Amino acid sequence: MTIESINPATGEKLEAHAEMPRAAVDDIIGKTHEAFLAWRGTSFEQRAQHLREAAKILRAKSDTWGRLMAREMGKPLRDGIAEAQKCAACCEFFADNAARLLAREPADTEARTSFVTFNPLGVVLAVMPWNFPFWQVFRFAAPALMAGNAAVLKHASNVPGCALAIEQILREAGMPEHLFRTLLIGNAQVDAAIGHPLVRAVTLTGSGPAGSAVARKAGEMLKKTVLELGGSDPYLVLEDADLDLAASVCTKGRLVNGGQSCIAAKRFIVVEPVRREFEQRFVQKMKAARQGDPLDMATEIGPLARHDLRDALHRQVEQSVQRGARCLLGGQVPEGPGAYYPPTVLTDVAKGMPAYDEELFGPVAAVIPVRGEQEAIAVANDSSFGLGAAVITRDLARAERIAAESIEAGCVFVNEAVRSDPRLPFGGVKDSGYGRELSGYGIKEFVNIKTVWVAQAGHQ
Repeated sequence: MTIESINPATGEKLEAHAEMPRAAVDDIIGKTHEAFLAWRGTSFEQRAQHLREAAKILRAKSDTWGRLMAREMGKPLRDGIAEAQKCAACCEFFADNAARLLAREPADTEARTSFVTFNPLGVVLAVMPWNFPFWQVFRFAAPALMAGNAAVLKHASNVPGCALAIEQILREAGMPEHLFRTLLIGNAQVDAAIGHPLVRAVTLTGSGPAGSAVARKAGEMLKKTVLELGGSDPYLVLEDADLDLAASVCTKGRLVNGGQSCIAAKRFIVVEPVRREFEQRFVQKMKAARQGDPLDMATEIGPLARHDLRDALHRQVEQSVQRGARCLLGGQVPEGPGAYYPPTVLTDVAKGMPAYDEELFGPVAAVIPVRGEQEAIAVANDSSFGLGAAVITRDLARAERIAAESIEAGCVFVNEAVRSDPRLPFGGVKDSGYGRELSGYGIKEFVNIKTVWVAQAGHQ
């Protein structure tokens, strides 16, 4: 097998790598384990120095990393630069806070001393996707490395340059040579990597089928997993919403990363009294988004990452229209090179259509009309996914109640588009996976939460 990257805007082949043979993978995992044995004995401050240095490299060369992302998966340059800078902020957050987040927790018992401590597990295998090729990795790696773990990365096969760049950044930051390594392997070798006795845990961001496959193998091997899977995030637009704000938030949420995000807004659940006016404003803003060359700093939407992904998205649009949805904007494959798909708005979307039932991984919005708040909540929860959601209303007490008590999702934002933040836990429920990344919850996913009990002197 050859692992190669192809520019989705031009079709140009950028680079190709021979897949690593099984023996080479086993050798890398062994060396990574050896690096872990030394790394786990370092102090939080020693680890933090390296992570802060990585943050400096990410910022200083953010244009380089942004161009690499643009060429490998079509991310607009300005978004790639911002992604590299967000990775730097993540490194700094965990460098500054890991010691506090993993501090011993005393317990009040009859023992002389009893407490909970947090020890690293060892080598963690990360199986990561192409859509945020730097951020997906660093949001796992920064907390895992600060906790004292080591890591091997199986990145998506269309972004090998990003995978190797991340490894090099951490080496330039002074981390041990084999503490973080990239495995240039295809999906067929993932099972064997999970089964390696020195791999102690697995984290995956990706599709539901990929998550099921990884969880099945890891479960067989009794290894801890964190799965961050797909999403079909609902945005509830209630009758008292500021419709200019609603249209802006919904456009921002739908078009993030060209719509290729698990937490992109996908289902727009709008109460009937404001539905027509919202649609008019929403279509205007979606239409105004500038699509073009991802290396142009003015571009807001690049191509989709691959032609097959573009074609699959278009089939979902066509099937939804055939079943009764109306297309208000877009919906046509443009002529010319590149895996481009225009911002598209469908309305009158209903159950039984792909736009209602499935994840749309691209710049396609599904407007679902409802009668009122209770129906909006029911439709929001009528999904196999449960990653993110948003509520747009002027009544903040009402929004807080709906967000906190009624929506089945790992995060709910009010009057703002969903996003990840190192200070807050990130993850989902239902088919969107389990476990959490980021924050104190995320850094504790790959540690041994250990009880220590010290009896009173002379106690029998």
